[in-house]
Amino acid sequence: MTIQPINQEGLPGELSRVAATVLGQPFTRLVGAQMSAIREGHLELYVDNREELSQQNGFIHGGVIGYLADNAMAAVAGTMRPEGALGTVTAEYKINILRPAVGKRAIVRANVVRRGRTQSVTEAKVSCTHEGEEKLVAVALATISYLYP
Repeated sequence: MTIQPINQEGLPGELSRVAATVLGQPFTRLVGAQMSAIREGHLELYVDNREELSQQNGFIHGGVIGYLADNAMAAVAGTMRPEGALGTVTAEYKINILRPAVGKRAIVRANVVRRGRTQSVTEAKVSCTHEGEEKLVAVALATISYLYP
């Protein structure tokens, strides 16, 4: 399976805004994350493994896995932002690391479970690609709050 960064040009209004927000974040640029899919209620990010993102055993650091899950879950809630809301922030999230993040790339796929007027519940699954195979390394669940003026 080939995963490529999306082309922000040509995305419809709200999706373009969400993609620009995520990809414009300084921390996103620092870790080198890219977006590979976005539509209402679904979003995918990935990061290629490199030494600066690893821990002492060479696995992708758990902080990077947590970042991917958290950022994707907050962003996917933004794809279904209620009218009048300015943006999203994470109110809480829980992550279960299932196995070491071994591989060349970590990929997160996030979905909206339920959208409300003031908050959404979102979920994410983080996988790593290693030797042509994709393995699930973490699952997460979040409550994302919508910001209003």
